[in-house]
Amino acid sequence: MRKLPLLATIALLCVSSGLADKPDKQKQSHDDVFTAGPPDQTQLVKEVRHNLLSLPYFSIFDDLTFQVNGSVVTLQGACPPDPPWDIKSDAENVVRKIPGVTQVINQIRVLPLSPMDWDIRRAEARAIYGNADIGMRYGYQALPSIHIIVDNGHVTLDGVVDNQFDDTLIRTRANEVPNVFSVTDNLVVLDKGKSKK
Repeated sequence: MRKLPLLATIALLCVSSGLADKPDKQKQSHDDVFTAGPPDQTQLVKEVRHNLLSLPYFSIFDDLTFQVNGSVVTLQGACPPDPPWDIKSDAENVVRKIPGVTQVINQIRVLPLSPMDWDIRRAEARAIYGNADIGMRYGYQALPSIHIIVDNGHVTLDGVVDNQFDDTLIRTRANEVPNVFSVTDNLVVLDKGKSKK
């Protein structure tokens, strides 16, 4: 019974805040690691995506995207400083070893070292993946598809979700976390019939 008012509130928030007017995330100038890409993509693009997804310390707090221009690969995204692991260097190293890659331009941002940001990351992870509706479907993957990027109290959600309802629920949960200045939703909705416009 208590879920009905929550669902109605989420639907109302989505309509009243104009979230349907957001730009289509499918028309990005880069390839997100979590999207499969068009069927005509090159073998090089597939290998770059596979190698980035296979990084051993790639977590829900990292965001990796890339562009392939001929044999030049540009890496983008953001990662927290997390010694002794260095996702920025690891990503560059695995891509550099791919046959056919002649140059890697590493534009991955290393986020500021901030205890408050780490508190927000953990709170956001609990809020999103601790929710039974979301955690059961997205949280039990080897690398969950919803990524939480925190930069000086500002949260960006990146990755992939199945439908618009999940996207709205995740964004609502993310906005409920204390000490967050803003939440930017860059999640890609896979269900084309319910994708963001």
